[in-house]
Amino acid sequence: MNQPNGPSSQSTQASSSPELSPPASDSISQNIVWHEATVDRVARESNLTQRGTVVWFTGLSGCGKSTIANELDRLLIGRGAASTLLDGDNVRHGLCSPPSGLTEEHGDEFAERFGLGFSAIDREENIRRIGAVSSLMANAGLITLAAFVSPYRRDRDRVRRMVEADGRPGDFLEVFVDTPLEVCKQRDPKGLYKKAIAGEIANFTGISDPYEAPESPEIHLKFREGMTPADAAVEILQAMVDRGVFQSRS
Repeated sequence: MNQPNGPSSQSTQASSSPELSPPASDSISQNIVWHEATVDRVARESNLTQRGTVVWFTGLSGCGKSTIANELDRLLIGRGAASTLLDGDNVRHGLCSPPSGLTEEHGDEFAERFGLGFSAIDREENIRRIGAVSSLMANAGLITLAAFVSPYRRDRDRVRRMVEADGRPGDFLEVFVDTPLEVCKQRDPKGLYKKAIAGEIANFTGISDPYEAPESPEIHLKFREGMTPADAAVEILQAMVDRGVFQSRS
């Protein structure tokens, strides 16, 4: 495609809001004041010639989320995009560490208060933190790829509302990697299903905890024999181009 001069007209029109909007909450302390940025979102996106967007991959463990997201990231970077990838396992080593990962540095009290396990409420907070970071990155004009099981529909919907809080529908693209449970069990790259079935892992999605499939994802990648991660990534990339998120520099 031709070298773009800036975001598509669709993107520019949708980007007329400020870089970020202050949260609408009466519970926030009156001493915390929202500080408007000098450089707004439109300027950042124009500079990057793309639309800041969160591409949210959801699906069962072993469905291919991270593999496809990494392949898409490679394609985007190869075409001159400014993208970044947040992976479910990786954020558990820092932003969303379990208590065991915080004890040595911060002590037991801190670890128990701020560390996240895999209970329903801990998973909710895990996705809330990731959603907040993803929203900040999108407001910086980045294409943010987020690959998380994120099993609960309400949590994903909250992230969507957070990302689209500036009145920009289309900034959140939900990608449902729809791989059957039996296929995921057969793959089991980390041996987690085997452990969950044996009762060694509690609250494991698909075995002892439910997965709530998206009802109307922007992109539905339904498993089919022979489909490679590269095929899936190309399909998503084309959908992003069609939606005015990114204009390929290839």
